[in-house]
Amino acid sequence: MSDHARLRFRPTTAVCLLLAAVLVVVAIVYFIKTAGALPSFFPGHATGSTKHHTKHGIAFLGLAALALVGAWFTTAPPKAITPTTNTPESNTPESKML
Repeated sequence: MSDHARLRFRPTTAVCLLLAAVLVVVAIVYFIKTAGALPSFFPGHATGSTKHHTKHGIAFLGLAALALVGAWFTTAPPKAITPTTNTPESNTPESKML
């Protein structure tokens, strides 16, 4: 096996990646649709408005970036178990000479 640590793909990683994709799609909707054309359940929907909600789109892109960072953190390899150095046999004079 190589010296590189293996990344782990957990269910939480998949959820974070899916959430990031959905947030990017929502951000694109905010960029290309006017406030009057937004779905009625979107914050910022205003019937008859011709203005775009660019700040909402930027906010959703930021949330997508945070979801990607969360996905990255969930791929960390498991921690290696290291032996403790405070065992009685490691405190002997013979082990200190080595």
